[in-house]
This record gives sequence, C-alpha cells and structure tokens, in this order.
Amino acid sequence: MSGEPSRSAPGPADVAVVIVNYNSRDEVATCVRSVYESAGEARLEVVVVDNASTDGSAEAAAETNAGTALIRNTSNRGFIAAANQGIRATAAPFIHLLNPDAEIRGGTLEGLLKVAADHSDVGAIGTLVRDPDGSVYPSARKVPTLAEAVGHAFLYPFFPGNRFSRAYTLADWDRASERYVDWVSGSSMLLRRAALDQVGLLDEGYWMYVEDLDICTRLRAAGWRILFSPELEVMHIGGTVSAGKRWFTLVHSKSIYRYFVKFRSPGWRVALRPFAWVALRARAALVSWRRGEK
Repeated sequence: MSGEPSRSAPGPADVAVVIVNYNSRDEVATCVRSVYESAGEARLEVVVVDNASTDGSAEAAAETNAGTALIRNTSNRGFIAAANQGIRATAAPFIHLLNPDAEIRGGTLEGLLKVAADHSDVGAIGTLVRDPDGSVYPSARKVPTLAEAVGHAFLYPFFPGNRFSRAYTLADWDRASERYVDWVSGSSMLLRRAALDQVGLLDEGYWMYVEDLDICTRLRAAGWRILFSPELEVMHIGGTVSAGKRWFTLVHSKSIYRYFVKFRSPGWRVALRPFAWVALRARAALVSWRRGEK
C-alpha cells in the first residue's frame, strides 16, 4: 500500500471513503477530487483499492491528492473483496463506499455524518444518486415480493414502467426527503462501522452485484435500520466497465441467485431453487439479447 490516509483536519478521521477501481482512469480522478471538495469539516481517510488496472487508473487516483492511500492488487479480486480490503485498512467510525465512476455533486460528507449522528439506530445510509442526464436513479428500494421480483425481471427490459418494477423501485417517491427503506445502492453508501462489527463485512461470496442488498438485509435482521437521505447528491455514470458485456449480466444473475438461496428460500421454498436458477439464466439471456451484449 502506498500513501497515507488523508486528513482534512488534525485528529482521527470521521469517515473513511473507500473507492474500488478497475480501469476507470478519467472517472476515478474526478471521483477522488470530488470527495476532497465535499468534505466540509469532516476529517477524511480516502483509500482507493485498485484491482490490477492497466490504464493508469491507480496512478491517476494517487496523483489527484497526495493524501490518498492506494492499495494495488495484482489481480482483479472483484468489487466486494476489494471493498473489504479498504474497510479493513481504515479505522474511521463510518465508511462511505463510492463507485469510481461517481462524482459528489451536492451536499457535504460533514452533512451526511450529521444525518448519521441524528439516527443512531441506522446501520447504512444511501444518498441521492442521479444519472448523467440528471434524472434520479432509484438507489433506495424495497425487497420485492416473489411476484414483484418475477414481474420486474421479465417485464422491465421491455416495459420499464410496469407496476411490478414501480413497486420494487418505489417509483412514486421523488427522493426529496429522508425515508427508511429496505436497502440502498452500494454505489454511494455510508456504513456504520459498529454495525459492521456486529454483522460482518460484505459477503465475498458475491464477486460483484447484490452485496448492497445483502448487507442491508443482514443489518435489518440485526435490528439496524436503513435510511435514504438526499443530504449528499452523487452523479453516477454506471456501466463504465460492464457496458455491452454479457459476462457481467451473467454475474448479476448468479448474485441474485445467491441472495435467493441465502435469504428467500428457507423451508419448503428450497424446492423453488432449481426453478429460480432456470428463470434467472433465462432472464440473463433475455437481457443480453435486448442490450445486444456480446
């Protein structure tokens, strides 16, 4: 590891910002820069975990601010394992996971920490996320019923406004206010370290995707609440590495299946696992065809 954790002011860090990067040179530099600019009075640790990028990403991230700590992996360990590396390498009482193709555009990390302080029973906080066109991304959602999950899976690629997807994504809510939800996106998520100490870190059985739903499910089961807050606003490009690649769609379906087995198929529902696997593989093929992935 090169570099030392950054400090925006003397004293121990208030929040550790962990960014997992893979071949996102231009985006990760912008991301890191936005973190420092949005600190407010919060004391920071900023750690970039680089998964063996070959485009100069690691150097770009480190050069953005001399205080940024850099962990270089010799292979692509996947998002979840690398995120846990960053969490373990820091000591702040809060961890903000932030995607390398995300940029903080509004609010401050200081303000987000104030929200966390005001909600001591909250284990994770999701932030307002916008797509590059300015539209609000549904980064805070409910855990869908089985009917909603199936309806969303097969109708969303063709009819995004279907009632199943709208229910799952809480589409009738404008995200202009705080709200307790079932889970929030890991693209920009604040985690309380005390909560992680209780339930464990991210599940490395997932290589990528669904780890955010998993950790929020475990936190809620342990009595912690999940909060959405528009206090911090992030613009997320999304798909900078995975766009057009069928392999990532297959990984996504495998992650959903892992979650289903882990949380949604106890007792008699074990019998549904083979059907769920076939349905998810069919859905992955459908999505890949729809997107023209190769």
